[in-house]
Amino acid sequence: MKNLTNHSDGVGIAAVERDTGLPKDTLRVWERRYGFPQPLRDANGERVYPAAQVDKLRLIRRLLDQGLRPSRIVAASTEELAQLLEASPEAAPPAAPAGWDTLLAFMQRQDGAALQRALQQSLLKQGLQRFLADTLTPLTDAVGQAWLRGELSVAGEHLYTEQVHNVLRGAIASQGGHGGSPSILLTTFPNELHSLGLLMAEAMFAPEGARCTSLGTQTPLADIEHAATQGGIDVVALSFSAAYPPRQAVEGLTTLRARLPAGIALWAGGQAVREQQRKLPGIRVIADLHDGIAALAEWRAAHPA
Repeated sequence: MKNLTNHSDGVGIAAVERDTGLPKDTLRVWERRYGFPQPLRDANGERVYPAAQVDKLRLIRRLLDQGLRPSRIVAASTEELAQLLEASPEAAPPAAPAGWDTLLAFMQRQDGAALQRALQQSLLKQGLQRFLADTLTPLTDAVGQAWLRGELSVAGEHLYTEQVHNVLRGAIASQGGHGGSPSILLTTFPNELHSLGLLMAEAMFAPEGARCTSLGTQTPLADIEHAATQGGIDVVALSFSAAYPPRQAVEGLTTLRARLPAGIALWAGGQAVREQQRKLPGIRVIADLHDGIAALAEWRAAHPA
């Protein structure tokens, strides 16, 4: 790593984490393990990432979203990554969701009020669970692809996330309090910054009568264990984005499973764990929102009132 007394042509690690969705710890591990990224140092000795490296990290993030492993792609050149994207069966973007051009324009011009109104109208027409599955899931994918292609700024992506949070929080609150079963504790492990998956899961479970408690993101394992065992929790559910290292997810889940009482179920969902079921005995890996409803039904069948 080069040491510079003065360097302004780059961004700090916190900004890279925010802009790419790749956790700071992941970037540091890759730096040691694969020799990339190769940040410079500013006058204070802090990591600074040149624009070209951030662009490459965006390509890596896109390939991670398609299921490739860091060991295959992090050390590859930018040209090799571009070739992998071109050769990928998922290289062609999925069909844009209904009204995409209008919604994208709202995000590009930072019109949060208009975006929220559009989302709210879709919610009212479809109902909460259909809105999640048929609108929000493809829309969130489209937003991520637009960001990766440079069609949407980081600010636009953050605006989308914030307005979705606003709409879903209101929809969950309108369901009223649910004291039914199971009681589900929702959270993420440390270094998992993405909260939208948690909120979407809560919005899917709430209409089914489950009692959901969210701890938000980045909860230490000891705190998850304490909240679950002391709070009368039936199910601990964790969300993992594509940027979260699968091996780290498996290790954390295995540790948490061993620490939780056998009577507390452990569910995990998201890109990082989708293909990890065989490595996670005793843990229910949830493929998508519909599979979450199936997991709920399975739990209730095994625990009749």
